[in-house]
Amino acid sequence: MSEFKRVKPESLSGNFIDAIGSKWALLTVTRPDGSYNTMTVSWGGVGVLWNKPVCFVFVRPQRYTHEFSEAGECFTLSFFEDKYREKLAYCGRVSGRDTDKAADCGLTPVRQHGYTFFAEAKQVLAAKKLYVDEIREGGFVDPSILDHCYPKKDYHTVYVCEIVAAAEAV
Repeated sequence: MSEFKRVKPESLSGNFIDAIGSKWALLTVTRPDGSYNTMTVSWGGVGVLWNKPVCFVFVRPQRYTHEFSEAGECFTLSFFEDKYREKLAYCGRVSGRDTDKAADCGLTPVRQHGYTFFAEAKQVLAAKKLYVDEIREGGFVDPSILDHCYPKKDYHTVYVCEIVAAAEAV
């Protein structure tokens, strides 16, 4: 388990394209009642929008995390070392409706200021929801994406979140 040091989001080290797209992250959403759910994400990003540091993530409506994303404001992205890859794969394949994924994987949830993240992470972004929208078929300029990524027409909901805190393991 790690101890964390708070850092400015703009001072975080690493390549977020690789961290999200190749190494994956855990998106954890906490509802106002304190309950949370986590899922593995491999689509998303980090940047600046509306003069704020932001992260954006995509959640399909059939995912259990979608219910939490709609109800909650507190999002975290937890990034891990490669040795946690199988645990992240498990959290992407198993539903939190059916089991406590963190307990099953041996991950330790940490709760601070309404946010939930994992003690084993190497970096954490804490963010609050700013904007929500649905991906729409009519918005695609490249229609090949539809057949490849949305054969069931189960379009993601996109969440743009302001990064309100960032931390790195010490």
